[in-house]
Amino acid sequence: MAEGSRDKLFLYMIDCFRPRLKQFIQVQPVLDRLPSLSAEDRDRVRAAAEQRGAAAGAEELLQAVERGPRGRGPIREFLQALEHGGCSLAACYANPSLSQLPSPAEEAEHDLCVHLVQLLHGTLVDRMRAGPVAQKCLQMEIFQDEDVERTVIDNRGNRDGARELLSRIVQKKAWFSPFLIALRETQHEDLADDLSGNTGENKQSGMEQTTNEETEVTSQPGYVTEENLKQEESVDDSSSSENSLLETSIEKNSVMSESDVSIGDGSVSSLNGNLEQSCTTSDSDEDEVERRASPEPDLTLRDYQMEVAKPALNGENIIICLPTGSGKTRVAVYITKDHLDKKRRASEPGKVIVLVNKVPLVEQHLKREFSPFLKRWYQVIGLSGDSRLKISFPEVVRRNDVIISTAQILENSLLNASKEDEESVHLSDFSLIIIDECHHTQKEGVYNNIMRRYLKEKMKNRKLAKENKPLIPQPQILGLTASPGVGGATSYSKAEEHILKICANLDACRIMTVEEHASQLKNQVKEPSKKTVIADDKKRDPFKERITEIMTEIQNYCQLHPKSEFGTQTYEQWVIREERRAAKEEKRRERVCAEHLKKYNDALQINDTIRMVDAYNHLNNFYKEEKSKKTVRSDDDDDEPAVSKQDETDEFLIGLFHAKKKQLKELTRNPENENEKLTKLRNTLMEEFTKTEEPRGIIFTKTRQSASALFQWIKDNPKFEEVGIKAHYLIGSGHKSETKPMTQNEQREIIDKFRCGNVNLLIATTVAEEGLDIKECNIVIRYGLVTNEIAMVQARGRARADESTYALVASSGSGAVERENVNIFREKMMYKAIQRVQKMPQEEYLNKIQSFQSQSIVEKQMKVVRDQRKTYKKNPSLIKFLCKNCSKTICSGEDIQVIEDMHHVSVKKDFQSLYHTRENKTLQDKHADYQTNGEIICKDCGQAWGNMMVHRGLDLPCLKIRNFVVVFADKKTTNNIFKKWGDLPIRFPSFDYAAHCPSSDED
Repeated sequence: MAEGSRDKLFLYMIDCFRPRLKQFIQVQPVLDRLPSLSAEDRDRVRAAAEQRGAAAGAEELLQAVERGPRGRGPIREFLQALEHGGCSLAACYANPSLSQLPSPAEEAEHDLCVHLVQLLHGTLVDRMRAGPVAQKCLQMEIFQDEDVERTVIDNRGNRDGARELLSRIVQKKAWFSPFLIALRETQHEDLADDLSGNTGENKQSGMEQTTNEETEVTSQPGYVTEENLKQEESVDDSSSSENSLLETSIEKNSVMSESDVSIGDGSVSSLNGNLEQSCTTSDSDEDEVERRASPEPDLTLRDYQMEVAKPALNGENIIICLPTGSGKTRVAVYITKDHLDKKRRASEPGKVIVLVNKVPLVEQHLKREFSPFLKRWYQVIGLSGDSRLKISFPEVVRRNDVIISTAQILENSLLNASKEDEESVHLSDFSLIIIDECHHTQKEGVYNNIMRRYLKEKMKNRKLAKENKPLIPQPQILGLTASPGVGGATSYSKAEEHILKICANLDACRIMTVEEHASQLKNQVKEPSKKTVIADDKKRDPFKERITEIMTEIQNYCQLHPKSEFGTQTYEQWVIREERRAAKEEKRRERVCAEHLKKYNDALQINDTIRMVDAYNHLNNFYKEEKSKKTVRSDDDDDEPAVSKQDETDEFLIGLFHAKKKQLKELTRNPENENEKLTKLRNTLMEEFTKTEEPRGIIFTKTRQSASALFQWIKDNPKFEEVGIKAHYLIGSGHKSETKPMTQNEQREIIDKFRCGNVNLLIATTVAEEGLDIKECNIVIRYGLVTNEIAMVQARGRARADESTYALVASSGSGAVERENVNIFREKMMYKAIQRVQKMPQEEYLNKIQSFQSQSIVEKQMKVVRDQRKTYKKNPSLIKFLCKNCSKTICSGEDIQVIEDMHHVSVKKDFQSLYHTRENKTLQDKHADYQTNGEIICKDCGQAWGNMMVHRGLDLPCLKIRNFVVVFADKKTTNNIFKKWGDLPIRFPSFDYAAHCPSSDED
């Protein structure tokens, strides 16, 4: 065979038999025998196998082989790696010579044998002695040494060993007959007879005896009856192979991924759904990756967990309040299984939806909790806004038993139901709703919007009951939280009211905390030692002095006189108000000066938190951008010299910074002027990271910029590396900040590195406080960041390793220590308020809950009425838009049309003559991975207006309303500035594509 043809056939074999190859490949043994594979590819394959399961690891390995070099040598190496790595059946499918390729009949026989093993799986696991059988398989050359090691040594008992043996034997070539011989020669004749069907007349009575046992076994999900088996045999061979038990039985850590919902790509089918759910996964900790997960998962609760779960197991609506790290989600899984099992036994419809408030939590709950324990019995799926589904959400709900979803997806579908959309979901479709981080069920949050619908249906049911009409089925509600908070309460009565409102919003009969087994909970969740590290801020700060001098000069220039101190949050609020006021009054000098003062105030806050050089860079980048915006080239002629659009105010501000720039830069180079807080942070880190052998910590900081800058500070300081600190930052995925956001995949990758020790210090914004499954830490530091009591409890809960420390590092005059003390007081107040609610007489409790529920629904109705009045109040022709910077009239409200209820574009005919387009520097600095079509800026003053967007082939100017002053024609209202289009009391028409699409003759 020619070299090129051999390569093509090899790649074709991988592509053609990919589903089977993924079933039959054991990643680690094969990797050990592929020396030519790059280190990067190895790491990628191992990470996929450890984090997403054996099938994902095999897929990564196949992709690496496909990318790798061609020729006889690499192909031979891969085939030998499969053969010697214990994957002989995979080698048969990958060999381009086709000499060992199983025939369709052999494939069908193999699949049937796998089904037979699964049918008797429970019996084999119970009665087979794994050690002797594995050794016999080794003697008969079915097994290799590694198979025996994994079966006998790596498992904790005979049952685990038997499961491992069965998962490995089905990956071998021509395995069934030798396996029967191995059974017979190790005194397992009865098991061999059962597998081969060799029962005989003398065994008839024995069969009758086991009939009841088999009926009991096969009636449970996860076991296949003979009728199911016959149905399976009639399925087309190729689809049965892709959907067979084998795919799940050999995956050591696999779960149903988001893409599994699609049809026709090897996902769960209704026909063999029960068969596939044959095993569960173990947690993805490194020491458990290789261990076989049990087909009878050990889903048990500790005493304290059972204590708080009991009312929910009896069908009551409750809130479970357990500290971070105590296993709230495991309790939810237990309640889910119990609920669905009871529904199934009663032949009633059962369906559970688990609602989360962050996208990463969907995959986390799916892979680490719900899928491992439930997928053998029930169809489990995870959905978020990032999922790319090939079928609709209502169809996903119909097909699955447990849906883990971001709350907004359910809310959107419920909105469709209110519009009488045929593709919609109703709350009555579910029998149990679990709300994670349920303390967010308040005000206008998405959780509360969903629960208000529930409360309306509950009230409607009261009326229907009085009229003797059928009631609307309502789901059971389970709320989970580590801390419901006190909602800013300053007294015990207000704290109690806050707890009651949360209970009312969730229609909870009670809020559960651990009382009887508190000592067990205390042993499980270690309380960290707390310390406060105060930095002296009385030291002279020359950098701050220079900045305040510049700010004073700017204030005198534009005659602005604040009453608050430079570098504070109150100053920031004041300067933002002044900027808005000046824009509305068309006072350009004051508006631009206020904008620049805001940047200098930011620099003072950065200087107070991190390094002077970070503050300097913040200002330098801003003035570079300003100079670029004020220097405009013609769109038509690149050779034409750049024209400066600076007026007197711009020249003053830009000139002032450049006059002081050299002095500021020199100050940043003097280490004596360095931030005292950083010194305290460095000392704290050094002390904590040298106390234990495997330290792990998190620093919580306020902004993305400070997280990124602290990461750079640690990288620039070699002493941190000497004590073994391996740091990385973890920030949010939103696009509102100037700092580049993290994608969900990047977040997941960093958390995985932290879990396995490749990173041992996270520098995180509040994204890491709540919900995310981050490995327990020895040290948690809140670096000048104090918010509320909920965040404090969540952050402190991260320090749950033995002898851990929770530290606050702050400057003496920042007020952080005082706010932390307030939070400690509020936390005590919260627990006391919960106790008072728990001890309240039931009748009083229910009356208060009912009153708050009625109040919540009335408030929502009033808000809807107010919003409707506001939305439809004005006609677009009544307004015009002015450039915020130079007050030039840009367009009328009649020139605005809306694309997809979101993007507001100007359709004014001569609009293009009013602006220039330029590269969007902000998005470039963020390294945005989506298409950008340039920023549009005012031709006269360089003020940014928005971005160009492409809609169905048309280039359109998409405007951001915050960059304009809105002028109302009627005399009742004055000029105004809006943060978002939704705040403007006007409804604009949808974009008329036909009116703006170029006709064919123009083409």
